[in-house]
Amino acid sequence: MKPVSYLPQSTRLLDQLREVLRYKHYSLRTEEAYVYWVKFFVRWHARIAQMRHPRDMGAVEVQQFLSMLTTQRNVSVSTHNQALSALLFLYREVLGVQLPWLDDVQRPTRPRRIPSVLTSAEVTALFSAMTGVELLLAKLLYGTGMRLNEGLRLRVKDVDFDRRVLVVRDGKGGKDRVVMLPHTFHAALTTQLAQARALWEHDRQQHQPGVEVPDALATKYPGLGQRWGWFWLFPSPKLSIDPRSRIERRHHLYEERLQRAIKLACAAAQIHKPVSVHTLRHSFATHLLQAGTDIRTVQELLGHSDVSTTMIYTHVLKVAAGGTASPLDSLAGLAV
Repeated sequence: MKPVSYLPQSTRLLDQLREVLRYKHYSLRTEEAYVYWVKFFVRWHARIAQMRHPRDMGAVEVQQFLSMLTTQRNVSVSTHNQALSALLFLYREVLGVQLPWLDDVQRPTRPRRIPSVLTSAEVTALFSAMTGVELLLAKLLYGTGMRLNEGLRLRVKDVDFDRRVLVVRDGKGGKDRVVMLPHTFHAALTTQLAQARALWEHDRQQHQPGVEVPDALATKYPGLGQRWGWFWLFPSPKLSIDPRSRIERRHHLYEERLQRAIKLACAAAQIHKPVSVHTLRHSFATHLLQAGTDIRTVQELLGHSDVSTTMIYTHVLKVAAGGTASPLDSLAGLAV
């Protein structure tokens, strides 16, 4: 056993897991995923043997569970790694178990895939099949290279019309960065701000709680979440219950709203490639490189820690450009 960095106050295992995750400032999505996998781990072993506390299980049980996910559930490499990360966090950070077998658990290697990328014509066709705030958000993600959650979590204060930039706060890996604000987006974004302002004023008239603010800022600065600058750029039209505080407040747009809109737009535009919201980010990077932007600049705009991650888009360019001639084309007089 080793001392843990935080000693949870709860007596129930899953509540202890939540406490430590929140103490270490893990995101709500990570918390939900880790709780799911730990619950699955305990219940699966209860079905094949008996209900036991994870402290009474070890390497054999972890390997059995991970093997089941691979051989019976056919989970992807990323899902396998997520389940393993949840169990390692449970044993190391919650239970304080530091045994040699934890270091011997092997992670599966995730293969590098060339991402699906839309052509400029396909992007235009996709946008032509969309309307409303979904179209505005899709254009913003394609025009800046932001991830979906980064776009949804933009606040009014993060928009800088004078410098024509957007400030991405607490992106992947907890990093901030600055991206360009497309010149053609000024009018549409001004209209969106006006609509958001109307919702903000309505909430203030109804004395609704302010929007969620990071960490303990709401305690340090009471009323901060009620200020206009902290309001969402893309607020939800309906109030919802905060899953952690259980307070009813205004959240940003629901993630699946744009995902559904893009799926319907792809069908309407007859785009048969696999397309998701993240495809807009892939297309942004590829089209910048096609236009001659240096890869270091693209790396900074995407927020990649390592340029090797950005290099995947150079492979896309090689395939798209068809720069290497096939030997079949050099055979004179051969018709196919």
